[in-house]
Amino acid sequence: MAITFRKLFVVHFTTIIGLCCCFRKDVNPGENPNIPAIAKYFTTKGRYEEVNPYLIEDILAVNRSILQPPSSQCREIHVTAMIRHGTRYPTVKNVKKMQTLYDLVKSSASGKESWLREIQNQWTMWYTEDMDGRLVQKGVNDHKHLAVRLSKLFPSLITEEKLRGGLIKFITSSKHRCVNSTLSFKAGLTELWAITDKEFDHAVNDALMRFFDQCTRFVEEVDKNPSALSEVDKFKQGPEMRRVQEKIADRLRVPYNTISDDMAEAAFYLCAYEFAIKTVNSPWCRLFDEVDAQVMEYANDLKQFWKRGYGYDINSKSSCILFHDVFSRLDRAANENKSGQQVTEAVTVQVGHAETLLPLLTLLGFFKDNETLTSLNYATQTQRSFRTSHMLPYAANLLLVLYDCGDGDLRLQPLLNEKPVTFPGLTEASIPLYQQVKERYRELLQGCDFETECQLFKNLEV
Repeated sequence: MAITFRKLFVVHFTTIIGLCCCFRKDVNPGENPNIPAIAKYFTTKGRYEEVNPYLIEDILAVNRSILQPPSSQCREIHVTAMIRHGTRYPTVKNVKKMQTLYDLVKSSASGKESWLREIQNQWTMWYTEDMDGRLVQKGVNDHKHLAVRLSKLFPSLITEEKLRGGLIKFITSSKHRCVNSTLSFKAGLTELWAITDKEFDHAVNDALMRFFDQCTRFVEEVDKNPSALSEVDKFKQGPEMRRVQEKIADRLRVPYNTISDDMAEAAFYLCAYEFAIKTVNSPWCRLFDEVDAQVMEYANDLKQFWKRGYGYDINSKSSCILFHDVFSRLDRAANENKSGQQVTEAVTVQVGHAETLLPLLTLLGFFKDNETLTSLNYATQTQRSFRTSHMLPYAANLLLVLYDCGDGDLRLQPLLNEKPVTFPGLTEASIPLYQQVKERYRELLQGCDFETECQLFKNLEV
């Protein structure tokens, strides 16, 4: 296995040289019959390749030109990578919804369309409850390939020497899909360098990677509070979603009242999972056109907005503990570098969930629109920044790269899904001074105490 992977590295290296100067930007998934035309709307169930289409042709392609420090003397001294787990099976909850829809289609749908006959006569319900969100082989590959690409993107930091020397740290959530993603990331590196004589540890830390479970105020006021998602419920009962349900009923030739919002969601997820897991343009995808997919995407974005994003202040404040952890690592690397020491943690790889990344991105101010997402403003939000299909596919990652540019000039570059982004409020420089970044987040750095923010305050009667 290690030899095969090294051969792949050599083959792809020659390809990458050409890609650095002339990346293909004209890849259109809609032109490929194996890719559903609606794949770009799959929200958190989307493939990483839909965010970076050039990977469809070359999964190990990198473009180092995206790293553009102010001068040639700048060198990377630390990278913190916060990564979502790879592609997974559906959870028990979604499997049950899919089974209900499948039973309806098998027993009640009529019509002679080839895609419908395929569902009824050839497709079988192969998703089972014991799968329950576990990592699939595609998810293993997601992290193996990401590890190799990042080693090429940061060849002075992600090295065999630093891995063997313990300068690359791994932290994961306790969930099996995150642990297995972490193991896969490490395997990507050990296979690349044909390391067979040593294993590398990882730390399980739910306080960092599943902080949302341990934030009492978030759990009580949002996660377990049915009214917290009232805007989502209103949208699901609104005219846009009702029209999608009616169109699905028409295509299946069943009564309108048999297709609920849960069934519409199950059909959409069936299309998304079949594609993400098997790279198959499933017949289930024929139940949606692009307009339908945009409505389904907005429904999910609305849920993420109110449950993990800008809807409530505690959503982002629940990530205070991760926020401080990130900056403490950056500070330590900066201080060690300043004193002339070797940086003791060159790379930190932290593997969690979409629910780990989104609150942190929100706390940092990324993808904030001028208008709040609600059940009533779907039509005016078509150009919104808050779009989980773009932000949070499987294996989504936020990288913070610390540079030393000489004479005390430390700079910090953020990358999301291997593409540069700009810190909100610091748009004048794509790679601002680290001190400017700290000043931008000064209030959070001086406050944002997890225990204080997450304490559940009860109203006292006077």
